[in-house]
Amino acid sequence: MEKVWQQILGKISTGIYILTTHHKKEINGMIISWVSPISYKPPLIMVAIHPNRYSHHLIEQSGCFALHVLAQDQTDLLENFKGIDPEAKFKSIQWTEGKTGCPVLNECVAYIECEVKETLTPGNHTLFLGEIKQAQVFSNHKPMSTLDYSGIYLGKN
Repeated sequence: MEKVWQQILGKISTGIYILTTHHKKEINGMIISWVSPISYKPPLIMVAIHPNRYSHHLIEQSGCFALHVLAQDQTDLLENFKGIDPEAKFKSIQWTEGKTGCPVLNECVAYIECEVKETLTPGNHTLFLGEIKQAQVFSNHKPMSTLDYSGIYLGKN
């Protein structure tokens, strides 16, 4: 049964995003696809992150994250965020410090910065519910989805 539902989860198309966060002078970024808007008033976004991720720890400490929408042709940017060394992830890309202190990538379709308003742990991932505090659209390029990316995440870690 587990193999079947994992195959089905792999067929549900979602966006592919870069999530960045910080705490004091530490920064990190990761690829994320388990994301959903959940409210317009207030504007809330939910992200699901496994507790063993370094970004999880930083979000718990800082209470904020930034979510970046990528264009379909930006799969090369994802390569920067596959490693474990936070400094290496940001060396070859341009970014600025956002309103919340999170790294904001200069080359993306759009981004939002969020302050965590609630944290839930209904299963093996933590759901961070973030209220949007800053947002900007840079282009109208078609956003990247799991249909454009072969690295499907099935939530094992």
